[in-house]
Amino acid sequence: MVASEIMQRYKKLQFEREVLLDPCRTWCPSSTCQAVCQLQESSPQDPQLVQCKVCDIEFCSACKSNWHPGQGCQESMPISFLPGETSSVFKMGDDAPIKRCPKCKVYIERDEGCAQMMCKNCKHAFCWYCLESLDDDFLLIHYDKGPCRNKLGHSRASVIWHRTQVVGIFAGFGLLLLVASPFLLLATPFVLCCKCKCNKGDDDPLPT
Repeated sequence: MVASEIMQRYKKLQFEREVLLDPCRTWCPSSTCQAVCQLQESSPQDPQLVQCKVCDIEFCSACKSNWHPGQGCQESMPISFLPGETSSVFKMGDDAPIKRCPKCKVYIERDEGCAQMMCKNCKHAFCWYCLESLDDDFLLIHYDKGPCRNKLGHSRASVIWHRTQVVGIFAGFGLLLLVASPFLLLATPFVLCCKCKCNKGDDDPLPT
């Protein structure tokens, strides 16, 4: 139903996504190599030495840089290059247009919008600039201080309106629970009584 070029592109992107989500497979980080390398199934999450069978390059499975035995991975690498891409396509640092989700490591592109990001794959919310988790920061206090202060991308009035909505939702639930609690207390004896009668009825012997 679609052109063959679109179908081929779909299959290519589908395969790339499968490799990215597979903990036992990874792409060769070389920009001139598009090989898929296999990881050890015993500890796929731990940094390990990987040697590409196509170009013979040795790299770290965690940070995709040259193998560094006895040293920690570089934390200043927000992305790894997509297969077939060159380093000139991407910019590093806060202004990088493509980064990886800090939780599931799926590639995410940001072309516009605010700095509060949510991964479509794992639903993890995080700050685009520092990659800090925002899962529990419903009021976006993260952007009131620190290096990401005032970098949310929304006006102050918009942030205040967002916080008012969040507080209003919680206050509404609290008020609803407060109003409904007397009725729940009054209904509890009737529910327990009905349950006791049902249990007592189940214990009666069957008529002969």
